[in-house]
Amino acid sequence: MQTNQQKKWDALCEVVEETMAAKKVPGVALGVWHQGEMAVAGFGVTNVNHPLPVTPDTLFQVGSITKTFTGTAVMRLVEAGQLNLDATVRHYLPDFRVADAEASANATVRHLLTHTGGWVGDFFHGTGNGADALPRYVADMAGLQQLAPLGTVWSYNNAGFGVAGAIIEKVTGQLYEDALRELVLEPLKLSHSYLYPGDVMVHRFVVGHKLDGDALQVAVPWPLPRYSYPIGGIVCRAEDLLHYARFHLGDGRAPDGARLLTKESLAAMQTPQAAIWDKESRGLTWGLDDTYGPRLVEHGGGTKGQVSRLTLVPQHDFALVVLTNAEHGGAVWQAARRAALQSYLGMDAAPPTPLDAGADELAGFGGWYGRPYADIELGLLGGRLTAQMRYKGSFPTEDVPIPPPPPPFTLDLCAPDRLIGINGPMKDALVDVIRQPDGTIGWLRVGGRLYRRGE
Repeated sequence: MQTNQQKKWDALCEVVEETMAAKKVPGVALGVWHQGEMAVAGFGVTNVNHPLPVTPDTLFQVGSITKTFTGTAVMRLVEAGQLNLDATVRHYLPDFRVADAEASANATVRHLLTHTGGWVGDFFHGTGNGADALPRYVADMAGLQQLAPLGTVWSYNNAGFGVAGAIIEKVTGQLYEDALRELVLEPLKLSHSYLYPGDVMVHRFVVGHKLDGDALQVAVPWPLPRYSYPIGGIVCRAEDLLHYARFHLGDGRAPDGARLLTKESLAAMQTPQAAIWDKESRGLTWGLDDTYGPRLVEHGGGTKGQVSRLTLVPQHDFALVVLTNAEHGGAVWQAARRAALQSYLGMDAAPPTPLDAGADELAGFGGWYGRPYADIELGLLGGRLTAQMRYKGSFPTEDVPIPPPPPPFTLDLCAPDRLIGINGPMKDALVDVIRQPDGTIGWLRVGGRLYRRGE
């Protein structure tokens, strides 16, 4: 690695270590790819109860970054003529149904990959570890309510990727795990990427952690249920994610030169398909952000006590991987992302500036907002807009205890109808206020999820 690159890398590692210490994150894996140079490092420990050093080869659950792998597999099937993005889900799964008849009949594969189905997305519903886990999961979606009309409002939808995984199984005649291995993992030589816990346990891997007051505790359960594999099931090392990122920064060829996707298909995955907010949009699985100049192509992941982020900047042949083993690990990837984009690319990815809005202006956002998995209540406290979230559902299956409410946090306006967290668990998180055609508030979008305003 060149001297200048080494200085940037050393400085980035220092940011990671400082943030880990300040936020009590026990373990992190970090990786950077930039214009032909790769660097990977591990920090901290795998498990506070049975600590081993995190190394560059330590395995982490990468959660929803897996969705981009599912999308890559779908695009390979599209190019093979086995799938059509604009065909309805029912074309492949005739019995597909959610509560809304119009969404059931007209949802397409593209709606699945762009999170625009509109039905309840956080459906954490165990269906066993048998080969029928995905078909059973999709069948049990029949009662999911519609939060917004099909194709109208972007809302992060885990359940839609369960459907995408079931479609992959249907058209290939294989289990999702086997199809993903054949279509993506093996061609890209991702030799340290797994789905089955039995494959993981013979390697060094991290467990998740949560804070109980100031004390770190191991988060349980560790294994993810089989239905969730296309939604967020991959367990891998940081270097594998960098090799995967290089594919999406490239021209569609595998490391051995074999063409896996056309340039056009790769470009489509990184082209806006669904508007989110201002310069933020969704491609085919990837999150896209043009706020800071060069387009960021990103996806995050969160499992039980593990949080991750993969950031690509195609214009600069750059990729950043941050894997953490703490449910509060977002502080590390946020600090690392900002520092890396600044030092390597000269991009300032600072969060928006609060406007210090007055109480009268903030009062209009007050009220109760809900979805099946959680509720959030906004109200004025000491002249500031304060939010309290309450969970009503469990993750990753119903038999896990419902988590306690997180601490309340304060919000301020950072743009018209956009709020930003000032403190607490949602610091610097953005909350979108989405209005009905008559101008009244219809929803909040918190963490990408829609919360419908109560009467």
